[in-house]
Parts: sequence; structure tokens; C-alpha cells
Amino acid sequence: MDVSKSFKHVLLMELIVPTVLLVLGVYHGLLQTFYRAGIIRDTSFLGIEYYQGLTLHGVVNAIVLTTFFAVAFGNAVVHFYLKRRLNDRVNWISCLMMLVGSVMAAAPILSGDASVLFTFYPPLKAHPLFYIGATLLVIGSWLAFFNWIGPLRQWRKENPDAKTPMAVIGMFTTFIVWVIATIPLAIEVVVFLIPWSLGWIETVNVSLMRTLFWFFGHPLVYFWLLPAYVMFYAFLPKLAGGKLYSDSAGRLVFMLFIILSVPVGLHHQFAEPAIKQGWKLFHAVLTYGVAIPSLITAFTIAATLEHAGRSNGARGLFDWMGKLPWFDSKRYLFAYLLGGLIIFIFGGATGIVNASYNLNMVIHNTGWLPGHFHLTVAGPVFLAILGGSILMLSTITGKPVKFPKLSVWVPYLWLIGLFMFSSGLMIGGLDGEPRRTNMGLSYTNPNSPLYRPEWIATTALTAIGGTVMFLACIFYFMVFFGTWFAKPKTSGALEFPVSEAYHDGPRVKWLDRLVPWTVIAVVIIAVAYYQPIKDSINFSGEGSPRYLPTSPAPVISKPPEETVMPE
Repeated sequence: MDVSKSFKHVLLMELIVPTVLLVLGVYHGLLQTFYRAGIIRDTSFLGIEYYQGLTLHGVVNAIVLTTFFAVAFGNAVVHFYLKRRLNDRVNWISCLMMLVGSVMAAAPILSGDASVLFTFYPPLKAHPLFYIGATLLVIGSWLAFFNWIGPLRQWRKENPDAKTPMAVIGMFTTFIVWVIATIPLAIEVVVFLIPWSLGWIETVNVSLMRTLFWFFGHPLVYFWLLPAYVMFYAFLPKLAGGKLYSDSAGRLVFMLFIILSVPVGLHHQFAEPAIKQGWKLFHAVLTYGVAIPSLITAFTIAATLEHAGRSNGARGLFDWMGKLPWFDSKRYLFAYLLGGLIIFIFGGATGIVNASYNLNMVIHNTGWLPGHFHLTVAGPVFLAILGGSILMLSTITGKPVKFPKLSVWVPYLWLIGLFMFSSGLMIGGLDGEPRRTNMGLSYTNPNSPLYRPEWIATTALTAIGGTVMFLACIFYFMVFFGTWFAKPKTSGALEFPVSEAYHDGPRVKWLDRLVPWTVIAVVIIAVAYYQPIKDSINFSGEGSPRYLPTSPAPVISKPPEETVMPE
């Protein structure tokens, strides 16, 4: 489908800017594995402090990259499937707000004034520009979403009996979850953190800030994940050479995510003293519930892939697996999506551990947690972003993918490295290895009283896996930037694989209307969060003064010999 020059430039900016920043994010991710393994023991390596680099890695990879891609992909999906032109002025305002916000947030991180990690709640304090920049990024993404509503309503008016395209349903689901989840984040940042960082108020309620953050923080995972789900349902069947097993199953999955993805944040706060156990149990149950759409997806996509394999000539029980285009360079996106699905099996299984109160207490604040969420965020999410970015860059510019055979190997190399990386973190976490500590200064240093020799092997495995992942990213950057700088072969047109459904049927209204599901979601959220937020507000703990994590780390030495006091 042809696109206007203005729309093409917006999409390119939304793809290229976060990919350029990703170079920094990936590099500092590699350094984190070297810190943990004790390969780097200097608290300020190349002028970047440990927690400064950790913040840069988390913010760029988990917030900036994912938000830019979701907006770009959503713009492209709505334009392509509805055959409607979006408002160019709103597109540009949205894009520029996100760009300015990202630069504003990045500046204090790079200067060392915002080493507050990905979670950025008190008592760690960032420069006000960090919070203001994050706010602009979110508002810019809202504008992009609101820009889709008019074209959808127009399409529905002209096609009253037709089913809304699956991909469009998926992207609207993505941003309904995003808008709901970012409202408490906006309250936290605008009402509390910005005035607090400016010194207008002396203290803030830490428990309330944590509750508001995790109101946003876990639904954020589904904001990351749902664009990948759109590709699983709308692209993967066609790429595999078959049909989607069930159209209705896919629509039900997206609707369930609307009502189940938000009221689950308290399982991140099982150790929170302000919130009563009953509400933590309620959120834990809802967390198990959100596994239902993932299990439906597992069955539906597995059936879809088997159907594709058998359509391509497979006859035996498992022969269909060999008939899939694992290394087809012309269908390179298949490798990215399938690699992500394989990783997500383990990411989802380990997530059940986190949702269990007793098991969560075992792995709380250990290396298990980054091991788990890298299997989700760095698995299906990251690989879908990489593959989807190459697809959109290539089609809208009319440039063939550079190094197509290398591109196919990227997701499999990444998969190998990620499994090594996460295994090292999770095994070490089960043995008490901490989550966010610069271990090279203490735990792997024989001269430290905190030295733990059993963590040497796990941190080394993490470093090896991180190195393999870094190599996969180098290959990806070669493909992406090589394609960007290549000469165009055509004028360019937006193209996506369009899949048909094996089990299809007429429009089912309750699976095609987003408003009723959104209303149900708001009611469940009100029930799940009213009392926990009230308890956090009334918590008797002291407010938190501002704290800057920029002072040099203390030098750890062995304690003096025990002195025997005279009787």
C-alpha cells in the first residue's frame, strides 16, 4: 500500500531514532554482565557509573524502544488494514513530543543526574528533566493512539457487518492497556515526583509511589508483548505457509488482555508492609488469570504451525516441524517470531513462580527476577521489534534487506545467548545471588568479606550469554543500518503478510467491540486497587527525603580481627 512522503518520514523517524539509542542500551547491557562477573571492577568504567549504565540500559530498551516501536507499528497497522490516511499533523506532533521527551530524559542519565534505574521510584531522585521527558514520551504516544480512533469509526460506519481486522483489534488493545496503565504513572510523576525533585515538597510517600508505579509497571509488560501477539496472529500463519487455526480464539485473547492485564501489580509488592495480605492474594489470583490468554495463544499458534507444516506436505507425527521455513531468508520475520515463541515458553513458566506468594519470597530481589523478565521482554518482545523494524524499514523505503541470510541467524543466536544469560541469573538467584548489586566489587572478589565462590560460575555463564546476545545485536545492526543506507530498488510501499483463518465465521459483536471490555476492565481495576491505594496513602511510615545515588561506592575490605575483650 502506497504511503505519503510525510507518513513515510514519520515512520522512519519512529524506527531509526530508537534503534540508534538501542546501540547505547545494548552496549550497557553487556557491561552489566561484565560487572556481575567481576570482569569490570571499576565503579566508573569509561566515565559511566554502574547504576548510571543500568538506568540507561533499562530506560532505553524497556521504555523508549518499545514505545517508539508500538507507535510506529500501530500507525502502520491502522493505515494498512483500514486503508485510511492518518492525520499527518497529529502524527508529527506525537513523534516530536516522543523525540524531545526521550532526549530530555536521556540528558540527565548521561550526565549522572538520573541514576534511578528503570523503576525510578523514591527514595532515588532524578533531575526534573528526566521526569518531564518521560511525561512527554507518554503524552506523545497517547496522541498517536487518539489519532487512530477517527479512522476506525469511519471504517466501522462504512463496513457495519464486517469484522474489524485482527491486527487493528490487537493494536487498539495494546493502547487501551497502555492508556489505563499510564494514568497512575502520570499522577505519580506530575503530582508527586516532579515537585519533589524540584524541592517544592520535602518528602513523598514511598509506599504510595511504589503502588502507583506497579499499577503501571506490570501492565507495561503487556504493552510490550501485545504487538508481538499481533504479529503471531496476523503475520505468522502466512509466513509459515498456512492459515490461522481460529480467528475467534485470537479475538478472545485480545479482549481478555484488556480486562486481565492491569490489576496484577501487587504481586510485585508481596513484601510491601502498607498493603494487606488479602489484596496481595487477590492480585496473585488475577496474575494466574492473565496466563489464560497466553495458554490459548500457545494452543492456537501451535495448531496454526502444524496446519502450515501439513499443508506443506508433512505426514508423520512431528514431520510438520521440519516443513516450517526456519531459515528461509525471504521469510526472515518467521525466524524472529518463532524464536520469540520458543523463548516465551520458559518466560511464561517462570512467571508463575513470581506470582506465587511463597515462591516469590524465595526469589525476591535476587538474580532470578532479571533472568525471568529477560525471557519475556528480551524474548518475544525484543525479537518481534527487531524483525518488525526490518520489515517496515525495507518495505516503506523500497530497499531490499541487506545481508538477508545473516538476518535469519540473528534470532537463533540471540536465543542461545539469552538462554545462557537467563540460566546464569536464575540459578544464581535460587542460591541468593542479588539482583541489582555491582557484584564485581564484592561477591566475586576474594578479598571481600561478602565473597561467594559459588556465584563465580553463574555470573560467568551470565557474562558468556550476554556476549553472545551482544554479538547477535551487532549482526542485527549490520542488517538494519545496511538496509537503511542501501539504494532503493522501488519507490516503497507499506506491506504486511496478510493471513487467512482456517476456522472463520461471521462477525461476533462481543468479540469485535472494545468499549464493553474496557468498561469491565475499569470496574475490576477499581475493585482491585481502591483499598490498596487507600492503605498506601494512610501508611504511617515516614516520608522519604531526596537521595542521590551518585556518590562513590565505599571500598569494601576485610573486617578487622575480632578483639577479645578482657573479663
